[in-house]
Amino acid sequence: MSTWRPIPPPRFWQRWLPERLHGPAVWLFKLSMVGLVLFSAFCFFYFLLAMRYDLDEVAKLPADPVFYDRHGNPLPSPPGGGRKPVTRGDIPDFLVKALRAREDARFFDHCGVDLRGLGRATIRNLKDREFTQGASTLSMQLARNTFDIRAKSLHRKFLEIAITLRIEARYSKDEILTHYLNRIYFGAGAHGIEQAAITYFGKHTRDLSEGECAMLVGIVRGPHIYSPLRNLDAAIEQRNQTLNRMLAIGFIDAVRRDAIIAAPVKLTSETQRDNQPSYALQAIRRELDTLLDDRDIRLGGLHVHTTLDAPWQDRLDTELTRAVSALEQEKPWKHPSRATYQAGTDPAYVQYAAVTTETRTGAILALIGGRDFQDSRFDRTRSRRDLGSAFEPFVAAAAAERGKLVLVGKPIQTGRQIGPREVQRIARRCGIAGPFLDTEDLFRGSVAATPLEMSIGLATLGNRGQRPKPFFIKEIRDHEDKPIYTREPDFSSAITADAAGDATSVLQRRAGTRCFTGATASERDAWTLRLGPTGATAIWIGFDQPTAIAPERRLKALLDEFVTRLGNG
Repeated sequence: MSTWRPIPPPRFWQRWLPERLHGPAVWLFKLSMVGLVLFSAFCFFYFLLAMRYDLDEVAKLPADPVFYDRHGNPLPSPPGGGRKPVTRGDIPDFLVKALRAREDARFFDHCGVDLRGLGRATIRNLKDREFTQGASTLSMQLARNTFDIRAKSLHRKFLEIAITLRIEARYSKDEILTHYLNRIYFGAGAHGIEQAAITYFGKHTRDLSEGECAMLVGIVRGPHIYSPLRNLDAAIEQRNQTLNRMLAIGFIDAVRRDAIIAAPVKLTSETQRDNQPSYALQAIRRELDTLLDDRDIRLGGLHVHTTLDAPWQDRLDTELTRAVSALEQEKPWKHPSRATYQAGTDPAYVQYAAVTTETRTGAILALIGGRDFQDSRFDRTRSRRDLGSAFEPFVAAAAAERGKLVLVGKPIQTGRQIGPREVQRIARRCGIAGPFLDTEDLFRGSVAATPLEMSIGLATLGNRGQRPKPFFIKEIRDHEDKPIYTREPDFSSAITADAAGDATSVLQRRAGTRCFTGATASERDAWTLRLGPTGATAIWIGFDQPTAIAPERRLKALLDEFVTRLGNG
């Protein structure tokens, strides 16, 4: 039997290729199929990973931080909350064009991933051998900000792309744009475009001028370094770069750009942009904003554990109010209404400020910046006032550091042993910045300092000459209660332990504490220095515009009574 079979005709692709390429073509086809299977598995893997993320989170605003005192009790929250969402109708068209020009020109054309830009970035990264280019679209940035995908790795980038594609399938372009602007960080504690508009310009998003829109867009790439509150020149430069990019794309012409650049920049004042409920929270928020910027902490739902001792702060404030009220009853002063009072212009309103610093750590236990936060948000703990006799402990510290005698109650004789220059040097090392006089009037207290500086200086004396660096925030935890920031005490050596001990000899011992009460010769500023078991407290009493308060003898008696009422807490 014959086994002959006819040779099948060559396949169509074999007729188009030379015979020597038939074998490689078969292998190439098989490798392509294997590659297709692997690529499909790769995509399916990241699709499954992306499915774990709840896309409802994209439309939600992250929770505002919750603040706690040192005992774990919640502190008052700002009235009205912090983050304020806007709708697409609130966003000026110029802001949208500026954002597209600076961040994602093809936003309305791509599917969430700009393949053209991604290709350019990939080539650049391969040349640089590191992730110098990201090619992130607005949609990808929204995915990264919503789900905190920040690590620079190929795995994170692929996951970001997969989530982005899901976001594009779920939300419209306008919704993505709105959620993006509601979520991103603009520096200075401003999360979202509405809070940024209010923080920087004191107006709502819908009312922003073209120059303000361009400046806010310029901030996005560097919220810390480009914040106009920190570096106005850098913010203006970023605004101009945004406008130049809009010009290059064709969104504006040169005449319009030049007109926008020529318009003046009008930023809000600190008191206008602050909505905290107290002086202490105002200071805590300033420190938190710095930490957020420096450490790129932008997670929602933060738990901020502060150093504030709320019971001690309330006690201090209550006793200060009692003391000043008693003084006012002896004078024809009246507490003006909130409608008529203006900080720094009404001399008939006795003010006070106080700071307590934990001696062994530098933690701020109490901060009172004025008598009524609702009337005036000006923080007087940062205001320089004349010290008068309250400077004597630091004259004593300088003399003791040089091995000279400390003559209690005789600061002039004490200071003459070493001279003004040496007193200045030691006072600066203890935290008193001055300005100082170069004459013997310095020994009489002709020097200005803030209550905060005086508290740190007193803590230095009480801490055996080790000057603590003050801080308000000891720990930050994320929404899962995991610590993401912890503060450790930080000290610098100011004077010797023996000199610090000798300097405290000028303080009077009373009820378990060491105190010093006094006033300036002009009777315009009264001070109390109190070194307790755990904290160093500096208290100032006076008017915003320097005016005589009362006879020095009466002021000292009032402050002595105040110290007695505080006891040894």
